Amino acid sequence: MLNNKSILITGGTGSFGKHYTKTLLNRFKPKRIVIFSRDELKQFEMQQIFNQECMRYFIGDVRDRDRLKMAMNGIDYVIHAAALKQVPAAEYNPTECIKTNIAGAENVIHAALDNDVEKVIALSTDKAANPINLYGATKLCSDKLFVAANNFAGNKRTIFSAVRYGNVVGSRGSVVPFFQRLIDEKSDHLPVTDQRMTRFWITLQQGVDFVIKNFQRMSGGEIYVPKIPSVKITDLATAMAPDLPQKIVGIRPGEKLHEIMCPGDDSHRTIEFKDHYVILPAITFRGIQGDPAINQLGEKGEFVQQGFEYNSGTNTHFLTRAEILDYNKAEIQ
Repeated sequence: MLNNKSILITGGTGSFGKHYTKTLLNRFKPKRIVIFSRDELKQFEMQQIFNQECMRYFIGDVRDRDRLKMAMNGIDYVIHAAALKQVPAAEYNPTECIKTNIAGAENVIHAALDNDVEKVIALSTDKAANPINLYGATKLCSDKLFVAANNFAGNKRTIFSAVRYGNVVGSRGSVVPFFQRLIDEKSDHLPVTDQRMTRFWITLQQGVDFVIKNFQRMSGGEIYVPKIPSVKITDLATAMAPDLPQKIVGIRPGEKLHEIMCPGDDSHRTIEFKDHYVILPAITFRGIQGDPAINQLGEKGEFVQQGFEYNSGTNTHFLTRAEILDYNKAEIQ
């Protein structure tokens, strides 16, 4: 479905954008891939790896609506990956986080509508479900904006959905490269925030594949959540450095012990499929018609039980220490 299509990725020089680009070039024959980001050095470095004829590099910030409109001219599909994501940084710089994650999301929506883009998927996060930190709160606002965008699209063909998943193994700023750096530097311990802490775990490739698949599934307004395993932070540390002691350092500002991707309060509009969940929009609009438990690929799901919550601490699938190492190795390859 992506052959001969023009695709734009906001925040395209990040971990997700680079892996998404690699996958597109390996599996499809896109007409154009537009990398939209604000860091010229990262774009230059990415150009050294991805310099195919279809590649375009567009310097700009999602805070700049006019620049986005220009970049989206002739674009078919948009993946909105740009965001300020570091939880402590967001706590200390709330206005900057709001400008990028909320105002930026609104700009992406308007630029897509003005250019008659066919489909837009925004990357969300588990921290947007029952948020306790500013980053999560801004991403919840972003999710709501993208869902509601289907309501004011009018007669335009553009539809919007979101994809929500957990910690990405090996992504920039994640705990795996942090632990690995300490191990390489011969640290005498690994710092662990809380021995009870759990997180949802997904590889970059799994995240990329999930987004590609949901472009086929979407009717507009859905929040897609993959079924993925959890890890205990202590198991991760032990798997990576079995001989290093662990030092409890306490939870950072805005952190949770466990993450949630499908809140219990949304259970009445959450549908379970074989390998994912879908949270239906709380408002009614033209997007989802007919039976919401049957998607555009003909996959059939069932509504979850009232009160169901998809929580990293009560997940039915936890990775063993050996499996954690397998995930880490898969991400490096």
